[in-house]
This record gives sequence, C-alpha cells and structure tokens, in this order.
Amino acid sequence: MSAHPPKKDHRRAVTATVVGNFIESFDWLGYGLFAPLFAAQFFPSDNALTSLLGVFAVLGVGVLMRPLGGVLLGRYADRRGRRPALMLAVSLMAGGSLLIGLTPGHAQIGMLAPVLLLLARMAQGISHGGEWPAATTYLMEVAPEHRKSTYGSLFSLTTCAGAFTASLLGAVLTAALGPATMADWGWRVPFLVGGMLGLVLLMLRSRLAETEVFEREVRTRRDRGSLRQVLSTHRRQVLLAVLLVAGSGAVGGTWPSVVPALGGRLAPPGTMLWAVVTATALMMVLNVPIGLLADRIGATRLLVGAGVLFSVTGSVSYLTMTGTFTSLLFAYGSGVVYLVCVTSVLPKLLTEIFPAQNRALGVGLPNAVTGAVLGAVGPAAATYAAEHDADGWFVAGVVAAVLLSIPATLLARRTPRPATPALDRSGLTLVR
Repeated sequence: MSAHPPKKDHRRAVTATVVGNFIESFDWLGYGLFAPLFAAQFFPSDNALTSLLGVFAVLGVGVLMRPLGGVLLGRYADRRGRRPALMLAVSLMAGGSLLIGLTPGHAQIGMLAPVLLLLARMAQGISHGGEWPAATTYLMEVAPEHRKSTYGSLFSLTTCAGAFTASLLGAVLTAALGPATMADWGWRVPFLVGGMLGLVLLMLRSRLAETEVFEREVRTRRDRGSLRQVLSTHRRQVLLAVLLVAGSGAVGGTWPSVVPALGGRLAPPGTMLWAVVTATALMMVLNVPIGLLADRIGATRLLVGAGVLFSVTGSVSYLTMTGTFTSLLFAYGSGVVYLVCVTSVLPKLLTEIFPAQNRALGVGLPNAVTGAVLGAVGPAAATYAAEHDADGWFVAGVVAAVLLSIPATLLARRTPRPATPALDRSGLTLVR
C-alpha cells in the first residue's frame, strides 16, 4: 500500500477489515441464541437438556479451536501477508455459517448431521481465533499514528453491531414466525444471512492492497512468522500480551453469556433480551467517542480507568442483580462498557510490542489462548458458583483478571518498540 493512498481506497480498506468482526460477532452470538431451537434436530433425544448439551459441547469445541486459529492464521499473516490471512479467515467463517444453515437434520442424514455441525464450528473457531489478529495487524499498519485507538474502536463498533443485529433479528423472526416455525426452519435464516454476508466481504477483501509495512519490512525476511522466535526471543512480550488480554478474556468469556442466563431466570420473558439490545445500541453510539478519548488522553490511562471502573460497577451490579430492566441493563452494561474500552486500545498496545515480522502471530497466540481458556472455564465457574451461593468468588476471579491488565499496561508503556534489523538473515535485502 502506498504511503498516501487515496482517501476512498483507504476507507474501503478500513471497512473491509473491520466488518469481519461484525460477521464473527453475528455468527457467534447467533449460535448461542438459536441453539435451543435446533438442538433436537442435530442431537435428537427424549430429554431436551441432553440435546442442548450436545449443541453446547460443539460450541465448546469451537472455543477450543481458537488458539489453533490464532497460531495458524497469525503465522499465515506474517508469512504470506495480511490480506491473504483476512481472506482465509472470512472464508472459513462464511463456509461454516452456510454449512450450518444448509445441513439437514439427524432425521434426514443420521449421524452425519452432528458431524457436519462439528466441522462447521471447528472452521468457525479457527476463523474466530485468526480473524482478529490478522485484522488488527492490518488496521494498525495502515492507521495514522495519532488515531490508532480511534481505528481500534471500529472493532468494538462492528462487534457490538454484530451482536445487536443478531439479537434484534432473533426477536423479529420469533415475533414474525412464531416458536414452532422457528424451531422447524426459521433458525436457519441467521446462519444463511451470515454466510452470504461473509461471501460479500470476501469479494471486498480480495480487492485489498497489502500493507506497506509488510511489503517493506516483512516479505523478504526468512524468520517471518516464526513460532520459535515468538516463544523464545519475545517471551516477555508474550507474557505481557497474556496479561493485557486477561481482563477482556475473563469479561468477554463470561458477561455476554452468564449475565443473560442469570437475568433470564430472574426477569419476565423478553426483559433480558431487550436489556442486551439496549446496552449494545448505546455502546454502538459511544464506541468511536471512546476511541477518540483514548487517542487524546492515552491508551494506558483509558485502560486503567476502565479496569478500576468495572471492578466496582461490575461487582456491585452482578451481586445485586434483580429482575428489573434497570438492574439487568446496569449489570450487562457494566461489562459491555469495559469491553468497548479495552478492545478500542488493545490493538494499539499489542501491535506495538511485537516486531513486524512476527506481529500477527505475536498478537494472535496469547489472545486466542487466553480467550479460549477463560471463555471455556468462565461460564462453568459462574454456574458452579451460582449453584453453591458463591457468586462473590466468581466475581472476585473476574475482577482479579481485570486488575492484572493494569500493571501489564504500565509495563507495556515502558517496553521499547522492537526494532526490525536492517538486513534479513541472507544479508541481501534492506528492509528498513
């Protein structure tokens, strides 16, 4: 990409990069929202709970595939380019969505139905683990230095937009078609929509130019995308990255699922859903202003402030949650506000501590591993705590993960930007 691309091309590149988060969020939340409807079609059982457990087990496999996606697509982005990795990520997500939407049920094709569902979620898990580091690396390499947090806030905006659209589509479809039709075939509509959106995005990304940073500093290096180098030479940066994403991993892996599940038991039907829709809509409005604020006061100050604020409001709102709309909005919104703040500044903080030749892999590996572990353990821990009147311990664990990111943020600020050597190992190619 040229140093000063036309504004129209630049806007198109930014849009094609961040919209992937919309589709990821739309598909991932859609699976959780509609799982109770299609569970019996893929895992038939006399016990509805058994069928639902089968579907959520497949969801868990998708979560566990995220670290693999972070490694594979992160390494691919460093070795082949940011653009090819972005195209591969959206291809896997779109293919998985279409496969779920089109696969016949167990009654038609027997055990092949859950197998295909499993394969689809594995593909989406790999995509989910690799999309964000590839997109983050691309976006931060084309973003102006003084607007990196603002550009990072676009990830939060599209993530919120995806969740908002999925929940709103679910509410509209249920009202229009009715529960019986939704359980029969209506649940397929969101997956088909997500798949078609993915194909459109694939065409947009096929027209992207590669970043200048990759062309100038990375393409000719023999050590690009080296997992061994990331885990040895840059192990301090990996540890910092793990601590930086611990808070977002703990909150992101629990709040969007645990709070609605608990709130749904406390509130009248539909109240929790509208609390989610309202909180997400409000954050869509505030995303870019939060990014602009981070660029003005500094990413470190915003992240520290968001961590302290959530530690107070998240604890209070969760432990005092009732079935009222206001209480549910406060509880769910406290987590959403924190996630919006963190995801606005993490792209800048993470990409700055890794050198260009290992940037996508360095960002992708710790982010995917931390998110997968906390995302897999968090909901189970919350359920266990609720059953044993130990909600305080669950909240304390989440807050502890959030507070870990504060010293990591301060250390990251003091970590000098890694320099890319002037020559690659062949000694022939000038890269800086």
